[in-house]
Amino acid sequence: MKKEIVANGIHNYTPPEEYVPPKSPQVQKHLEWFMGLKLGFMMHWAPGCQLGTYESWPLSDGDAAWSQEDFTWAPAEVCKQQYWDANKTFNPVKFDAAAWAELASECGFKYLLFTTKHHDGFCMYDTKTTDYKITGPDCPFHTHPDADVVGALYREFRRKGLAISTYFSKPDWHSPYYWAPQFGTAPTRNVNYDVNEHPELWEKYVQFTHEQIRELCTNYGQIDVLWLDGGWVRPDNLGQDIRLGQIVEEMRATTQPQMIVCERTCGGEYENFITPEKTVPDTALTVPWETCTTVGQKFSFHYTDHFKSGRQLVHLLLDVVSKGGNLALNIAPQPDGLLPAPAERSLREMGAWLKLFGQGIYNTHICAPYFEERLFYTRTDERAYAFYAYDEVPALPGKLTLHLSQPIASVRCMRTGQTLHFRQGDGEVTLDLDCLPMGGAFYAEGFELTLS
Repeated sequence: MKKEIVANGIHNYTPPEEYVPPKSPQVQKHLEWFMGLKLGFMMHWAPGCQLGTYESWPLSDGDAAWSQEDFTWAPAEVCKQQYWDANKTFNPVKFDAAAWAELASECGFKYLLFTTKHHDGFCMYDTKTTDYKITGPDCPFHTHPDADVVGALYREFRRKGLAISTYFSKPDWHSPYYWAPQFGTAPTRNVNYDVNEHPELWEKYVQFTHEQIRELCTNYGQIDVLWLDGGWVRPDNLGQDIRLGQIVEEMRATTQPQMIVCERTCGGEYENFITPEKTVPDTALTVPWETCTTVGQKFSFHYTDHFKSGRQLVHLLLDVVSKGGNLALNIAPQPDGLLPAPAERSLREMGAWLKLFGQGIYNTHICAPYFEERLFYTRTDERAYAFYAYDEVPALPGKLTLHLSQPIASVRCMRTGQTLHFRQGDGEVTLDLDCLPMGGAFYAEGFELTLS
């Protein structure tokens, strides 16, 4: 039985054995570079955040059982209309793109993954295809100097040296070419008419989508990744073929020759890496992949959200990187343009850890045995790294045995800089840790092993 593409708003992911590498050598090279970045600053933000509910999903009656659980203040149809109209009150006057970029850089992030448009169709950039946009006259924020939020973020994040991954939703529930009003309400997240019976209407949607992608890939500088959400929009599901290859190859032949494409869950040559959502694979993978998950419990802003601690974020990062993946870590901005203070605090805690141990995270590869109880391994060409995850109160054993078959020349504690005594044999490296002071230890210890 074929897996459901999306359940409760969470995407499944393409099996690694079905992965198809990109054909372009330039894209292959860029993909290898991208997989060395390891940590992405993901953000879901749109006018609907004012309601403190799921982003976009409550508009889909086919997903109402879970997505409309926050619609408690009025009948569902009233709540949905208020969601659609949220652009008319969206005025995040405390938005500061430079401050967000500074935070991301300080906390060790290497790329931005921002929602230029979610399924609700609201564009956070200055498109010419619709007035349902952040720069539209109905939106109070349109007079702000940085009203083109995407443009402001890309400018400031690039100034900090971060790469750009462009989130774009293939379905657009606001478009009259997708949820066409002449056919009544849309019963599901899919197109609400028969594509084969109305090919001219679907063609308008294809051209609409191509033009939006063209704008993003032409007006906003280098796009390192085009990250396409909405995996149910695909040729083998109700004929929803947006002819993605056509627009991708146009962009690669003109403005974006290096552009990585991630058409989530669809497989084939335009899913250049696979994307587990809110989960981490059980084993190390040899294909490119990125887990997208949340600092809190939700991707979108909720007033009552609870956030992971810095220690939990570090352990999550170690789990992902030791298995060969990147971590896109989502933080949802508030309606006023600030970031939730508890989430920001956790990110800074993770960033403090990365300042000491990032050398064993960035630009590393998988290293057998990958992970064991409390232990996580990575490596470069010349060094292996082993991380020991702490409980709330840091404590190390007197001896720590690592399972590494490569000959080791020396071992250094990354936190203190001390050279450690060790014994090696029979595929094991045993470190002597009795001399290691615990003052200043937090979240996880890191050991650098120089290969001989």
